Amino acid sequence: MATLEIKDLHVSVSTDDEPKEILKGVDLTVRAGETHAIMGPNGSGKSTLAYAVAGHPKYEVTSGSVLLDGEEVLEMSVDERARAGLFLAMQYPVEVPGVSMSNFLRSAATAVRGEAPKIRHWVKEVKEAMTDLDIDPSFAERSVNEGFSGGEKKRHEILQLDLLKPKFAILDETDSGLDVDALRVVSDGVNRYTAGGERGVLLITHYTRILKHIAPDHVHVFAGGRIVESGGAELADQLERDGYVRFTGSKETAAV
Repeated sequence: MATLEIKDLHVSVSTDDEPKEILKGVDLTVRAGETHAIMGPNGSGKSTLAYAVAGHPKYEVTSGSVLLDGEEVLEMSVDERARAGLFLAMQYPVEVPGVSMSNFLRSAATAVRGEAPKIRHWVKEVKEAMTDLDIDPSFAERSVNEGFSGGEKKRHEILQLDLLKPKFAILDETDSGLDVDALRVVSDGVNRYTAGGERGVLLITHYTRILKHIAPDHVHVFAGGRIVESGGAELADQLERDGYVRFTGSKETAAV
């Protein structure tokens, strides 16, 4: 059973004055077949956790460990982390002018799988995945995310997830910018990815609406750079009702 273990993780970012500590000792274990939702107010460190695990150079890990099946992730380069089975769906997917979606996806699949997919099978695989996500086939020849709406960008992230099939997916506010129909399509894509119990998800979100479609096994409250409470799906309902005020002491964050 694949396992992602985050142990006492401390992460800082550079500022104009001095490094600022964002994560202050995060402990979390995600196993294959589990969906973990991380919820918390803005500025609590949720996205920092995602980017630190993925290897973004802006975020400096000052102490702690991230283990994927017992192997130290923090010693891997970004591409090595991807090949090992980690995937990050970004909150704000970037545009890549001049690189078509079809070339990008096949290059990514080749890098992760270790060999280029057979063209005939690959075309069929991509076509089926795009159909499942209601993505127009013409998008395959468009530059990556260039001119895409917010919802189209998020569908493309899940298309990558479907084709690359990593061991663990970190989804950073994948629900932001989605209308009701797009939310359903994206959620269905995540559920297809987890079907079979061989893969795990770390889902970062502010709202419970996506959790109506993707049932979490565990819900964690993030505040002040660490996990301050964990529970089942009922914890998300409590946050929807009461907000984060008892974790932050600020009424400004009382509404989820």
